[in-house]
Amino acid sequence: MIYKKSRPHRRWFVALASAVALTGGAARSDTDVSPAGQTARLPSATDTEAIAQKGFIYGLPIVMNYAVMYEYAVDRSSGQFKAPFNQIFNEHRVFTYEDTSVISPNSDTPYSGGFLDLRAEPIVISVPTVDPKRYYVVQLTDGNTYNYGYMGSRATGGKAGDYMVVGPDWHGSTPQGIKEVFRSTTQFSVIAFRTQLFGPNDMDNVIKIQNEYKVQPLSSYLKQSPPAQPAAIKFPKIDKELMKTNFFEYLDFALQFAPAEANEKEIRAQLARIGVGAGKTFNFKALSREQQTAIAQGMKEGNAKVDQAVASAGQGINGWRVGSQYGDSKFYSGNWLKRAAAARAGIYANNAVEAIYPQTRVDGNGQPLDGSKLNYTLTFAAGQLPPVNAFWSVTMYDGKTELLIKNPINRYLINSPMLPELKKNPDGSLTIYIQNKSPGADKKANWLPAPDGPIYLMMRLYWPKETPPSILPPGEGTWRPPGIQQVN
Repeated sequence: MIYKKSRPHRRWFVALASAVALTGGAARSDTDVSPAGQTARLPSATDTEAIAQKGFIYGLPIVMNYAVMYEYAVDRSSGQFKAPFNQIFNEHRVFTYEDTSVISPNSDTPYSGGFLDLRAEPIVISVPTVDPKRYYVVQLTDGNTYNYGYMGSRATGGKAGDYMVVGPDWHGSTPQGIKEVFRSTTQFSVIAFRTQLFGPNDMDNVIKIQNEYKVQPLSSYLKQSPPAQPAAIKFPKIDKELMKTNFFEYLDFALQFAPAEANEKEIRAQLARIGVGAGKTFNFKALSREQQTAIAQGMKEGNAKVDQAVASAGQGINGWRVGSQYGDSKFYSGNWLKRAAAARAGIYANNAVEAIYPQTRVDGNGQPLDGSKLNYTLTFAAGQLPPVNAFWSVTMYDGKTELLIKNPINRYLINSPMLPELKKNPDGSLTIYIQNKSPGADKKANWLPAPDGPIYLMMRLYWPKETPPSILPPGEGTWRPPGIQQVN
């Protein structure tokens, strides 16, 4: 989701479910030689399977993040490369059906962003003054997939400012002029800017704002000589096939940039028993057949648990799943399954106070949505539009691919900036027509084109209101999304 949701590479992990059953993740042989030269035997096959299951759940978000970082900031030939570390890339457009590398793409806001390398020194992020009528948000997510900081309309207001991002081991002083310091739990981090677009004719205004976003090392900000640079890193290549077989090798690599927090010590100690940990190297082929089977089975079971957690996340309300699984380290508090399910459902999604994402594949009666068979409506009663401080949207996706769909009017969503062009019903309610073919000239303004097959819908409520009516707390608020209805 980098950007939501932003949700790149989830398909890799669907394929992983069957792959690990056959190949497993890489691990060490029956005797593991530590860096100090000490030899320790692997635990029993039963214990190995249990540890592999827990390790897969714990490591899934970390490895997913590494996969995105490698494509976006390391491998210039990946086809997805955006910018080197500590530089911003700007997308001067919103996503369309032609964008196929990111599932459930956000077509509301043009993106800016990149990856930060915090090893040598802090990074300073500068934002311009943004009109209070235009929502924008700057989201900081570290290699553990914790959302550890926010700037923007909700968090810091619309005034210009300089903010500093530091790594887990930084202990310097805060320079004058820095409004706030954000600490990442890992040495590498993600930064994502979302800037509201009011319509096609508004893009030039968004570009002007994007061009004023700035990322620079602290030394450049202070106009000083830079510190000594850390040693170059040989980032291991990662792709779909390598992900299937070398999962624990990638976890091993990523953990060296993620100092263990207190709540991680237990799981890391367990992983160390099967040779997984920062500074180690794996050789799955050297394992006995029994240990290979145990590792593979453990990963398969872990993957199934993550899938189950995704399916059951949140509360079911009128056919929509409403909840939030995103936050900082304190929010997860060592619940690795919750963190893994969040990454699988949509890596780099926002915290609930910033955005809520109700989603559905069924109508209000629980029947699967299918544009090849039926037409549907979504009606917001008078005075019952999604309660937000910024804006809301309803986005259409192909139910099979979770991608935006090609359609004759090039419309992928209906959102609140479009309200002046939408037609309300005589009673003041608003009906959105969800169908594959045009509902007719009199309803075309409210038409959200659907695929000729399974439908997947997502609402986005940016900066949801916290006072009633509100969708907060997620799934328990006084505002409930209306169910989708079949049209006879």
